[in-house]
Parts: sequence; C-alpha cells; structure tokens
Amino acid sequence: MQDKPQVPLIVLNNGRTCPILGLGTWKSAPGDVMRAVKDAIDVGYRHIDCAYVYGNEKEVGEALKIKFQEGVVKREDMFVTSKLWNTYHRPDLVDGALKASLANLGLEYLDLYLIHWPEAYQEGGDIFPKDAEGKVIPSPVDFVDTWKAMEAQVDKGLVRSIGLSNFNKRQTDRVMKAARIKPAVVQIEVNPYINQHKLIQHCRSLGLAITAYSPLGSPDRPWAKPGEPHLLEDPRLQVIAKRYNKSVAQILIRYAIDRWLIVIPKTVTRSRLQQNMEVFDFQLSPQDMELLQQLECNGRFCQMDDAHHPDYPFHDEY
Repeated sequence: MQDKPQVPLIVLNNGRTCPILGLGTWKSAPGDVMRAVKDAIDVGYRHIDCAYVYGNEKEVGEALKIKFQEGVVKREDMFVTSKLWNTYHRPDLVDGALKASLANLGLEYLDLYLIHWPEAYQEGGDIFPKDAEGKVIPSPVDFVDTWKAMEAQVDKGLVRSIGLSNFNKRQTDRVMKAARIKPAVVQIEVNPYINQHKLIQHCRSLGLAITAYSPLGSPDRPWAKPGEPHLLEDPRLQVIAKRYNKSVAQILIRYAIDRWLIVIPKTVTRSRLQQNMEVFDFQLSPQDMELLQQLECNGRFCQMDDAHHPDYPFHDEY
C-alpha cells in the first residue's frame, strides 16, 4: 500500500494548525457521507468540513466514531469544522446550536466553528422561514452580537477556533473591529471563475486564513441550469491538465493550494477521494497560475436566494 501523502498544515493566527486539504460534505446524502468520511480517513484526510444545515452531521459522527474505535485516528489527529445556521444567530441560541452539532458529530469540541452566512433568519421555525410571497424572513440580529456569543464558546472550551463564512470585506471588518477573539478563518467560494483576489488580499492583510469552498465549481449544486458553464469541462482547463498528466479536478485543487488556501473539495467516490489527495507531487507553473487567473468572470456558483436581506453579502464588489 502506498504511503499516504503528507498534507501541509496552515498555521492559524491563534497558533493552531489546519490541514490545507479537507473533505467538503455539502450535498452529500446521509448514506453516502458516512462511507465517504470513512474512506477519506483511510486515504489520509484529516480535515472534515461540516455544517448543521447540511443535515448529515450524525452520519459524519458515526464515521468518525468507527475510525476512532478502529484506532485508525485519534480525535486530536482530526480537524473538524461546523457552522452556525442563520436561524440561530440570536446570541442566546448559539450555545444550543453548537451543542446540537457536537452531539450529532459525537465530539466534545470543534476545531473550527464558523458563522455560516452573515444573514440572520427569523428564529423558532423552519431553517428557511418564508413569508406569504415565498421570501426568506430576516431576523434583526446583528452578526456582531452573534460573534460575541461565538467567542463565549471558545471560553468554554467547546471550540478551538472561530471564523466567518460568506462575509464580504465590510462585514469582516465590522467583526474584526468588535472582536475580542479574532476570526481565524474566512471561508468563501473560490475557483478560477471567481478567484476572489481582492477579498483574499484583504483577509490576509488582517492575518486571517482563507478556506476555498466549491473549488470544483459545485457541479452538483441543486439549482444548476442546463447550459450553465461547467468548470470541470472547461477546455482551457483540460489543456492545462493534459500538460501535467493530471485531472482537471486535481488542477483546480492545486490552484487553491498554490495560493496557500485551505481547500475542501467534495466527493463521495473513493477513487476521487484518492485522486483529490494526489496533488502534492506537482506544482503549477507561474505561467499556468496566470492562465488560471485569466478565467475570472465573477462566476459565483453559490449564493442565497435572499438578496432582499439587509446583510446579503454579495451586493458589494467584494
């Protein structure tokens, strides 16, 4: 059996470390995700990215439990992330939401807990509360107050690091200004169609690490329409992949790694899990990095259907 690749670690601003490559679990069906997490750990993944709203944390937890029992990994070998959903932004709800994720995952602490989106939704009902017109109902909670409740979870030892997801520059700056414990990570969509150069530069200037989600362009996103661009099928990427004798997915993952971004491609197929891990034996040339930068088209694949929300993050340039 071949040696498992050594996955580089990113050092966060609090001195803790995070493996640069992780497994994304968004849109993984509960049955598939349990197998995928077990297979991922077997091929060398030590970082799993989860969220309450994905509805599959229980199965992720079962897979972790099996691997702990088998002695394949110990808890401290794993880096596990979850995210606070929009209906739990009210400060008094944060503790319960975190504990629900911990219970589902079967863990005593998380390595990273993120505010999933800056938008707060009406509490106490559906996870997507809608009005009579089918529009999401906002909650007046300010995410700065939510952040203070996140800090309290670090104080309690329930979370090692906290961070933000899908926040723009202005929103990130507001949290930074109010923070007693600084965000360690900002998780945003990044791939060659939306390379996020400005937001990444800005976050780096603040000492924040960046996690790139949807690095493969989320080909299985539920709202994809026929004829929409398909990143994995882009002929310009296929030319680059051929040059390195790698798959397009491997080029896309390496593109994030060569920008020193934490990256969390999602797959439930064992052969792809293995393939996605085989990205540490090559590096993209400066010329190819430049070619990939040129694919930028502000091609965001993931956005919420709540542009009317006062905290919707994507009205700003970045």
